[in-house]
Amino acid sequence: MDEFARRLLRWYDRHGRHDLPWQRPRTPYRVWVSEVMLQQTQVATVIPYFERFAATLPSMRALAAAPEDQVMALWSGLGYYRRARHLQMAARTCVARHAGELPRTFDELLALPGLGRSTAGAILALAHAQRCAILDGNVKRVLTRVHGIRGWPGEHKVEKKLWVHAEAHTPTTRVADYTQAIMDLGALVCTRAHPHCDACPLASQCIAHQRSLTASIPAPRPSRRLPERQTVFVLLRDTQGRVLLRRRPVQGVWPAMWSLPEAPDAMAAGMLAASLAELGAATARPLPEITHVFTHFRLHATPLEWRSVHAQAGVADAPELRWCARTDIATLGIPAPVRKLLQSAPA
Repeated sequence: MDEFARRLLRWYDRHGRHDLPWQRPRTPYRVWVSEVMLQQTQVATVIPYFERFAATLPSMRALAAAPEDQVMALWSGLGYYRRARHLQMAARTCVARHAGELPRTFDELLALPGLGRSTAGAILALAHAQRCAILDGNVKRVLTRVHGIRGWPGEHKVEKKLWVHAEAHTPTTRVADYTQAIMDLGALVCTRAHPHCDACPLASQCIAHQRSLTASIPAPRPSRRLPERQTVFVLLRDTQGRVLLRRRPVQGVWPAMWSLPEAPDAMAAGMLAASLAELGAATARPLPEITHVFTHFRLHATPLEWRSVHAQAGVADAPELRWCARTDIATLGIPAPVRKLLQSAPA
């Protein structure tokens, strides 16, 4: 064990996080679910979602057998929804091929949907104490600063250097504690802005600290202007106060989730509304615009609402369409901005 790992573990024993919900108990299933949820999402955000998910679907077989809508509803609001679909796909693979358990080899784990090198390594390290390095966002920040590595950590040549250091520092003993420790240090001490270098066990060997470079290391993602997209949400309410929802395609944003029908502009929205319901004398009422930022573009959505419409008979038979009462909405996987719109608009 090198000095880096020894200092880190001493710090972890006194200051690390030892009571996270997926640590009590720390089973392979709970570690896996938490690690997938933690991809690009902070611990504080994940905790309530994990607790609700694990209470409802406490095992691999329960997740594999659950209706997709239930899984997506439990995930709704956590973002990056493809993670939830991959999680259930992986669970079904484990039931079919691995007797309902996560595989214990790196290559078999890596073959499951939604698992990359770092996540697979974290599962093996935390759940089975196998010596596997990890390189999530917190770890990248610690290693770039300690070793004075310039450049954006997402760049291939920078990431390649970081993996070398990650492998070198990972000990052969107390692997699970070390893995949690380096993630905790990045989250609690070596923060993106205003790191607490005076509380860091690695400060004396940290190049960024010694050279006053913590503000510039690691380098941020290269800035780029996000494309702007426009859409119109078609919000139809029938005489019972139900809302018409449409299931989105499995490809693209919000995959396979229930959302509002969409049109490119107001005229097309009116035509779409008329094709989905008998509008009668109902006229469209514009609601406040919604702006939602995705990884690759910024979406501006204008909701148009029609009230007291009548459901068309054919719509009830379409598998991708359904009329939903307010009580039904909580049971479905609905994108967070759409759910917020439905909850805020008076029935």
